[in-house]
Amino acid sequence: MEWPPPSTSPSLVVRSPRQTVSLIRNRRPHRDWGKSSRPPSFAAHDHGPKPSEVYGFVGSITTVIATAVYLAWAYTPEPALRSLGITYYPSKYWALAAPSFVIVAVALSMGIYMGLNFVATPPPTSFNTIFDENSRERMTFSPAMEEERPIEPISDISIDQINNLMFGDR
Repeated sequence: MEWPPPSTSPSLVVRSPRQTVSLIRNRRPHRDWGKSSRPPSFAAHDHGPKPSEVYGFVGSITTVIATAVYLAWAYTPEPALRSLGITYYPSKYWALAAPSFVIVAVALSMGIYMGLNFVATPPPTSFNTIFDENSRERMTFSPAMEEERPIEPISDISIDQINNLMFGDR
């Protein structure tokens, strides 16, 4: 039998994956819309779900299945698992130990994170709580520029002004 078969068009014969990809890229879209000259209602550039949607769906299904397997392993008695032919599984000790370890690790990491923030914060009496390398003093304009005064640039409000606003003149 000769290749390609005589009934097959030579443009449809594919001999390698590279030719397949090039034919798919160069293929014209099929426009059989019937009597209507308008395209179908879906967008032509929409070619399926986004990868993030697929990953989210697969992740949620995997989480549900893993939770179901964990609960079945944790609550099913060992003789019932042996009767089902399941003989290789972790000790039931880990059904409580693993979640407890995770909860303690999360609580400790939150405590350590808050403690590091307290250590890194300067004391209230330090001038570093008022000024730093990004502080900007308010610019003063001359009275002659009062009519042409531009929009004031971003600046910090001084501690004196804040005290006067909050506590008044005491």
